[in-house]
Amino acid sequence: MTKRRAILSGSVFEERIGYARAVVDGDHVHVSGTTGYDYATMTISDDVVEQAEQCLRNIGAALAEAGCTFADVVRVRYLLPERADFEPCWPVLRRRFGEVRPAATMMVCGLADDRMRIEIEVYARRGPVADVRIAPVEGEAMLREWRHVHNVIVPPAALSPDEVRERAGRYRLENAYVGDVLVGCSTVRPPERDGSSATVIARVLPEWRRRGIGTTLYGNGLAHARELGADTVDTCVLAANEDGLRFAAALGFTEVERYVLPGERDEWVDLRLTVTER
Repeated sequence: MTKRRAILSGSVFEERIGYARAVVDGDHVHVSGTTGYDYATMTISDDVVEQAEQCLRNIGAALAEAGCTFADVVRVRYLLPERADFEPCWPVLRRRFGEVRPAATMMVCGLADDRMRIEIEVYARRGPVADVRIAPVEGEAMLREWRHVHNVIVPPAALSPDEVRERAGRYRLENAYVGDVLVGCSTVRPPERDGSSATVIARVLPEWRRRGIGTTLYGNGLAHARELGADTVDTCVLAANEDGLRFAAALGFTEVERYVLPGERDEWVDLRLTVTER
């Protein structure tokens, strides 16, 4: 069954009129016509170029929540009350879409409010992500990002800031980004002795799954495990995370054990991969 999800921005218009900023329908992402309002303050500039920039910031936030970026946009529509206002916006639009080259339409029409000088609507389609940036966790900001992903994926084992700092001193922690958008994180626990097992755990935020990001994270982690001399690699997945279990099986991991920790209810699954087989 195709999964449909609505994304809300907090705009009062969405509540009053009854629509969503964007709708995710499987791999298809439909972003509503978006104007230059700053939704945090519900204010709008008088300048059309500044409105265009704010339109794109609003759209970018919706795309990120949908698990994609401007690189996934395949169709864009520009709606303006005044034809002469379009050309001054071209440099702003080209910065976002110049390399993407989506299909585009510009229409001259009235908008809902006289203060609105441009409205932009986009349609995106999520596919494999080619440019995933993986960076070792350094500094408090990256530690907070790593903790955010970890706690979203495994809420029964949510970590405090101090616990994350302690892990950073013993393990290799990395974050994954698409552009500047945080999409996942990983942990590599080194072997306790030469030739023993290392642990590699990759986590991808739900909206970014099935786009090749997990494969990239795991590949990077496995490379580090080999460098550390590990013969086998272990991973651990919350049993309720069916996506994670399917992904681990597809990489060649086999189930070793299922268990529930004392005093807890959540079931965990340990899996193992022989490094020399890959």
